[in-house]
Amino acid sequence: MNNGIPQQIAVIGAGSWGTAIAGLLAGKGISTLLWGHRPEHVAALTRERENKRYLPGFIFPEKLRPIADLVDVCDCSVVCMVVPSHGYRQVFTDLLPHLQPGTTVISAVKGIENQSLMTMTQVMAQVMTEATAGSNQQSRQIELAVLSGPSFAKEVALNLPTAVTIGCRNSEKAVQLQQTFVTDTFRVYGSNDLIGLEISAALKNIVAIAAGICDGLGFGLNSRAALITRGLAEMTRLGVKMGADPQTFFGLSGLGDLVLTCTGDLSRNRTVGLKLGQGKKLSQILEDMEMVAEGVKTTRSVHGLAAKLEVEMPILEQVYQILYEDKDCSTAVMDLLTRDLKQE
Repeated sequence: MNNGIPQQIAVIGAGSWGTAIAGLLAGKGISTLLWGHRPEHVAALTRERENKRYLPGFIFPEKLRPIADLVDVCDCSVVCMVVPSHGYRQVFTDLLPHLQPGTTVISAVKGIENQSLMTMTQVMAQVMTEATAGSNQQSRQIELAVLSGPSFAKEVALNLPTAVTIGCRNSEKAVQLQQTFVTDTFRVYGSNDLIGLEISAALKNIVAIAAGICDGLGFGLNSRAALITRGLAEMTRLGVKMGADPQTFFGLSGLGDLVLTCTGDLSRNRTVGLKLGQGKKLSQILEDMEMVAEGVKTTRSVHGLAAKLEVEMPILEQVYQILYEDKDCSTAVMDLLTRDLKQE
């Protein structure tokens, strides 16, 4: 590292968000590798110097190089994981043998694994433990971190002012990561609450689906404000039960990203809810979407997690029933409104 900034960074995942992060880093003059899982997509990125499928209109900086082979990341001291939660475990398992001791791996994924009900840093920790169990291999001493906050990929690519949080338990590494990602328009705050950042980032997508449903049904701004506020309460309850700092949920990864995702037209999760509220079927909505709406799969994960931890989450419950039990959207809203009255 030069003044704490790595000479080379790899971004794993060539969707819109991965491309935006890679472009930001390469735009700072950092040699940046952008890995995609489909060789034909990587070939197109290399040839066109633009991600026409997921982030059209933004030409790659000179320092950005698309790659299709994970072995190429072996010289990177920082790796940023930006793959969907349902494929995260397999990609990290394939990546791990190519990482050098002391590498920092940042999760920039806002989801929870369906089968294990784990966050992405928990998934990585488990994969590393299993890789060394029963063998003579020593721990690769991989440092785990989280990048989260209100950050639509398109606006980051446009260099519009954005603020995010990077979480890392190693305070020295956290400062280095802040310096690595910060630009004149991309402000980076620090945190050591990884679980709080991950839970808030994942759950806001579920609330955004609910907000979209309300908008699709034609409800007003009062409804949206109430939903955001009570959604924040649900997020905080679950996070605190898992050991998170409650203050994290009032920061950028919590309230900040929640407001953005529930109100922004660029939100894929709000779009899913909007179309559900308009009467469209989930299968058709997902078939028509080019990119992943993490909140759909995360709703299933968090539903299981809330039941396991015995945390009351009425908004989550109704979104789950709409997505996975084909419940009518209007009925779900009425069920929320007619719950027993209680103290806030």
